[in-house]
Amino acid sequence: MTTIHSRPYGTLPDGSIVDEYTLDNGRGLVLRAITYGGIVTSLQVPDRAGRSANVVLGFDALDDYVLRNPHFGVIVGRYANRIAGGRFTLDGETHQLPINDGPNCLHGGPRGFGTRLWQAEIEGDTLHLRYRSEHGEEGFPGTLDLSVRYRLDDAQGWRVDYEARCDRPTVVNLSHHDYFNLAGAGSAVGHRLQLNASRYTEVDTALIPSRIADVAGTPFDFRSSQVVEARLREGHEQLRLARGYDHNWLLDAPQDGQLHLAARLEDPASGRVMTVHTTEPAVQFYSGNFLDGTLRGQGGQLYRQGDGLCLETQHNPDSPNHPASADWPSTVLRPGEVFRSSTEHRFSTLPG
Repeated sequence: MTTIHSRPYGTLPDGSIVDEYTLDNGRGLVLRAITYGGIVTSLQVPDRAGRSANVVLGFDALDDYVLRNPHFGVIVGRYANRIAGGRFTLDGETHQLPINDGPNCLHGGPRGFGTRLWQAEIEGDTLHLRYRSEHGEEGFPGTLDLSVRYRLDDAQGWRVDYEARCDRPTVVNLSHHDYFNLAGAGSAVGHRLQLNASRYTEVDTALIPSRIADVAGTPFDFRSSQVVEARLREGHEQLRLARGYDHNWLLDAPQDGQLHLAARLEDPASGRVMTVHTTEPAVQFYSGNFLDGTLRGQGGQLYRQGDGLCLETQHNPDSPNHPASADWPSTVLRPGEVFRSSTEHRFSTLPG
């Protein structure tokens, strides 16, 4: 059974104490998370020889997470990914959000959920994080009460469960923004990736979805396992616009509230495998394009382009600016409704 213990991690500029929680399933899977942003600072996973390594990018000190974090390990919201122009209209009222990514609002704005102090409670083998996002925070309407649970199991799984309620109509799109490197160091673009998706959203020059396109015949076809870097430098216009992969794939799985396979990531050298299962309709695959060697991470590593890969389960980017449909599921949450979402990361190894 998973054990959980806590310790003080650091102090924020306003004097608030940040705690760290360590979850250990007793079989080599160890997760460390802090109450600032719900950030997962470390995820230790054994390789095929039983050697453990941290498979997520992060920092050694709280100050780095406060001052220069490119969303390493954070809970993302109130709206994960981009909203065009930082603006949307809900029930006839237009809401203006902060602009923090070119002309867009990204990941809920510069003071999104990944920069907030969450309240934590240990519930048996589960870490329960809570946060209240007040009406008007980062321009979003309605007070939102959030609950996020982290749980490890003895089958080498890490599950994240999200729940939210509001007091007036709002939009919600929650995700987790981990940069994975199953090798534990160096580049991750030699990993093999499979995505359970036959369509993706092409983007415009501001990286806002412009249309839904088939992956067939393009570098975006990961329906069978492919080495990430194999087509990364092809002259495809979408790769040029995003400086690599930074796109949203529409998952082929049914949207029935159950967990379905979204992605499989493999590191052939270490043998580590991660499969991602989710109730969400889409996944954003980001190949770490904007890591440029200026960030010094854990153990003094300089993080360079492609050193971490993100697989963010989510609803489509900019959904509040699209009529709700099968391809554009609504992200509107109304009083009396409950937002629920779950994602599970399952770890295993390839045969030697």
